Amino acid sequence: MNYKKPDLSFWKLWNLSFGFFGVQIAYALQSGNVSRIFSTMGADPKTLGFFWILPPLMGMIVQPIVGVASDKTWTRFGRRIPYLIVGAIMAVLVMALLPNAGSLSDTFWVAMTLGAVILMFLDTSLNMAMQPFKMMVGDMVNEKQKGLAYALQSFLCNAGQLVGFALPFLMTYIGFSNDATHGVPMSLKMAFYVGAIILIACVIYTSVKVKEMPPHEYAQYHGMGESKEEGKVNLIQLLKSAPSNYWRVALVQFFCWAAFQYMWIHSTGAIADTCWNTTDSNSAAYQTAGDWVGIVLAVQALASVIWAMLLPAIERKMGLKGAYALSLLIGAVGFVMVPFVHDQWLMFVPYALTGCTWAAMLALPFTIVTNALEGRPHMGTYLGLFNCAICLPQIVAGLLNVLVVALMGSQVNMLFVCCACLVAGAVSVYVIKKDE
Repeated sequence: MNYKKPDLSFWKLWNLSFGFFGVQIAYALQSGNVSRIFSTMGADPKTLGFFWILPPLMGMIVQPIVGVASDKTWTRFGRRIPYLIVGAIMAVLVMALLPNAGSLSDTFWVAMTLGAVILMFLDTSLNMAMQPFKMMVGDMVNEKQKGLAYALQSFLCNAGQLVGFALPFLMTYIGFSNDATHGVPMSLKMAFYVGAIILIACVIYTSVKVKEMPPHEYAQYHGMGESKEEGKVNLIQLLKSAPSNYWRVALVQFFCWAAFQYMWIHSTGAIADTCWNTTDSNSAAYQTAGDWVGIVLAVQALASVIWAMLLPAIERKMGLKGAYALSLLIGAVGFVMVPFVHDQWLMFVPYALTGCTWAAMLALPFTIVTNALEGRPHMGTYLGLFNCAICLPQIVAGLLNVLVVALMGSQVNMLFVCCACLVAGAVSVYVIKKDE
């Protein structure tokens, strides 16, 4: 018999996702500063895309593995939480190493290689720590509350990103050196150290507060025998039997994540060029621009929090697809504005608009997909595989970066490419069908 999962209190839903706040601080530090770190180490803007391939590549590998393994894991510590704890511990260690990569060798290519390897391990650990949060919502939250649960995750994600993006600026503001003459500034290093401490504290909070379902209770609420998910998993067969919306949402995700990959790669160079008139990554102006990019992305995250709160009302008025498409088109307008803005304060406007897109990207796809998967076994495996719809477009964008930058002529013009991707994503929203 398949019992209906009970409603959870607000604070139980909050505790379920609170560790996401810390994980997203780490992600924000990574996405906001990887180009800055490697540029400061001497990387050419055209080659920056290759460093950005590693994080999504590891995501494609790690998240399906975590999904498959955690579907079969039943321990006294929980089902998903053991992976969360291990990933967080690894992330804390690697976060301390990444901003120091340039100091590990005096040889340029050795330092670059070590930096790339450290980045790979950082994203491996963050993927291991992030995926359990989505899976626990699928495991423990009923269909009626999933929208609220993922909205809370979206809120915590954006709040974490706001803190993570702002940390380098704050570290400079309180007095840590922002001088890049001898490598990555101390202010940026301190931002990573502080972010690592917050990450582990948040993960410990969720691990202590959340009690996952034991096997018999999970089986009861999901209408299956206790061992049903413990047998062999044929990934190809699972993908063949995936609901149609699984693939339709993946198409939208492809365009959205390609757009944001190019934004992360080129925002520092673009803003340094448009607002500080410099392309010299070791100049004081470039490092100031790098700090300001964090503030701009924090504004993006704040706008995303606000838009996430408005999304349910917009969805009721326009329908899910209308709200989704509108969010993507607003972001497209934001991206096309960036090359024309030359004042650092006015740069808040276009990035706030892209925050609307980010809110939709975090909340709506997983609501659609988990509802389509409701009642099926291997929920964790499906969500791990769905992560490929996030990772693959980032890999493709990274591989094509050299060619696209050469075609567009500058990092500033790459924001036009971001705009085109979101327009394509908005159009593809309308291939999603109701209840499929």
